[in-house]
Amino acid sequence: QVQLVESGGGLVQAGGSLRLSCAASRRTSSSVNMGWFRQAPGKEREFVAAISWNGGVTYYADSVKGRFTISRDNAKNTVYLQMNSLKPEDTAVYFCAAGRVLSTTPVYDYWGQGTQVTVSS
Repeated sequence: QVQLVESGGGLVQAGGSLRLSCAASRRTSSSVNMGWFRQAPGKEREFVAAISWNGGVTYYADSVKGRFTISRDNAKNTVYLQMNSLKPEDTAVYFCAAGRVLSTTPVYDYWGQGTQVTVSS
């Protein structure tokens, strides 16, 4: 079983920064691909960023390139999403995902419950 728990969300003004964390359960292997997705009210879940199991490959949505950075610390079973220069359109519930396939689509096997990020103008 793999359990994921996100944290670090909150309310921030436009231009500010937040760092999201996703902690995996003790049974989670380091050899899994990880991703971040987000979903705003009334919208479909969209891809944000992904990282391969060894950290060698990363992908970003065009909307966050240059502003967000995904990273992982396998020793801590944790993946991070550093979000800088936040915009109101970044407001959403952010979900952490893990799975066998590194993908920009929601084909991951495990999902966290999400953490709310609200960016005020």
